[in-house]
Amino acid sequence: MISVLINGTPREFEQAISVAALIQDMQLSGKRVALERNGEIVPRSRFDDQMLSDGDRLEIVVAVGGG
Repeated sequence: MISVLINGTPREFEQAISVAALIQDMQLSGKRVALERNGEIVPRSRFDDQMLSDGDRLEIVVAVGGG
């Protein structure tokens, strides 16, 4: 089991998952998402191969359009 902090809220997963799987789990697929992992921006092109580790601190921001 791994524990991560997402936008200040703790979450646990049975096993390591990719950033892409997390985005899908959070129902954010197809949205404009920026993700920072442990203080470093994760490019969208790396979401599939970036695996979450125990203790990771994530900040996820979703762009909202409007006018």
